[in-house]
Amino acid sequence: MAETFPFPTYIVLTIITITRLISTVGKTEVTGPSLVPSNISHRLRDDPEAIKLASSDYGNLVRHSPLAVFHPSSIYDIISLIRSSYTSSVPFHIAARGHGHSTRGQAMAPNGVVLDMSALRRNRLGGGISPVFCDPSLGSYAVDVGGEQLWIDVLQATLQHGLAPASWTDYLYLTVGGTLSNAGISGQTFRYGPQISNVHEMDVITGKGDLLTCSPEKNSELFHGVLGGLGQVGIIARARIGLQPALKRVKWVRVIYNDFSAFTRDQERLISISGDINNHKALDYLEGMLLMHQGPINNWRSSFFPSSDHPKIISLLVQHRILYCLEVVKYYDEHSEHTVDKEMQELLRGLGYVPGFYYEKNVSFVEFLNRVRSGELKLQSQGLWDVPHPWLNMFIPKSRIHDFDSGVFKDIILKRNITKGPVLVYPMNRNKWNDKMSAIIPDEEVFYTVGFLHSSGFDDWKAFDAQNRDILRFCEESGIKVKQYLAHYTTQQEWESHFGVKWGSFQERKYEFDPRMILSPGQRIFNNID
Repeated sequence: MAETFPFPTYIVLTIITITRLISTVGKTEVTGPSLVPSNISHRLRDDPEAIKLASSDYGNLVRHSPLAVFHPSSIYDIISLIRSSYTSSVPFHIAARGHGHSTRGQAMAPNGVVLDMSALRRNRLGGGISPVFCDPSLGSYAVDVGGEQLWIDVLQATLQHGLAPASWTDYLYLTVGGTLSNAGISGQTFRYGPQISNVHEMDVITGKGDLLTCSPEKNSELFHGVLGGLGQVGIIARARIGLQPALKRVKWVRVIYNDFSAFTRDQERLISISGDINNHKALDYLEGMLLMHQGPINNWRSSFFPSSDHPKIISLLVQHRILYCLEVVKYYDEHSEHTVDKEMQELLRGLGYVPGFYYEKNVSFVEFLNRVRSGELKLQSQGLWDVPHPWLNMFIPKSRIHDFDSGVFKDIILKRNITKGPVLVYPMNRNKWNDKMSAIIPDEEVFYTVGFLHSSGFDDWKAFDAQNRDILRFCEESGIKVKQYLAHYTTQQEWESHFGVKWGSFQERKYEFDPRMILSPGQRIFNNID
């Protein structure tokens, strides 16, 4: 693929009158026309239905209306749109929206243009997912995937060849570009790294409208800047994802703890002995979660515990108020089905969970990876999916996770008694992350992800938001160097603190690849948005 796309000269046509356009350079209010090439003007929509859809997201907490929504049929439409902004005397903001699963307006473009990547997924010739191929440079199989594609579609396409990516998110109805712009984490991360660690090459459309192929060796600053870069330096048009053999079945186990020290000790032990991707007897997935007396035994993400055991779990909860659930998975097929039980028991031997609270399932590989989908459909049928989601996701250094447990789980959470939704807590290995990339994680070799995945009513979400602020305040006052994942800040000073030593390089990449500050204004990193 050519490194840059030769952009022809088009006749420009005035298509909307901007009544309030914020200049990204001078940050002054300007009134004037927006000019885009005539060959793509018909792909802009400013009708109420389109504007309404692009003005909210999964979080349902904030609303920002764009002036228009762009429905591309190809990546060249996107190039044309970005170049029209870049060459304008007053550039307009552009935000790529995949599945709209952000929670704080990160994919919105107030008074700008929202780029609807789902339209590209529907319209793109060739389907956006290449045939699986063997990449000689990798010595393994790979697949080229459009940034607009959903991970569930990537899974289904690669499984036809008995292959699949190694690293996933818990929810598969997210776009490739969306998760790679953050990191893409789940229970596989401790072993296979985040999704950004499994990308080998990309085509990226920069904020200048250039289409560049990048990799660790070619245009490496762009490559590393885009991965975990929150959409600030480019839009992912294509990502090359490494693949591995996909086993057909899953041994899925949950055990329950009443002691946080035993819970974390066992998690850390398991990720240390299973962190080698070449260890075929290792675990493939590990996550942990809280069970609390104010929540259901099973949650919308999965119904795992048999109803017959609910009374004894509730009895243990009444006694301890918080329990900790360890969830582990091992993949297997017809060649290993006779040994998987023994291997799992060897891995779990000596763990400190409560005797008698061991649960297991055997399910298909696809059923496990797509486990959240059934919960989503159930909530949608009850009208409980499109509600506010005041989520808080954080990375906590291993050295402070016990302080976090005592100050947050056993204090703030129990006192407020409002938690409504899964609370995840599980460790990762830092050596599975590439520090050259933009994603931010703690400095310690082992750190925990903690996710408060709240669902609320439209009238009470502020109580959850207040709890989130209390948690962050506790961390700050206690000196816990927390790093937010899917971060939300309102000032550049906060973002500078978030990026820490990476702020300088992150800023340089922004200035090099999006010098007019066009892309992803909803992140509020370089754009002051009211």
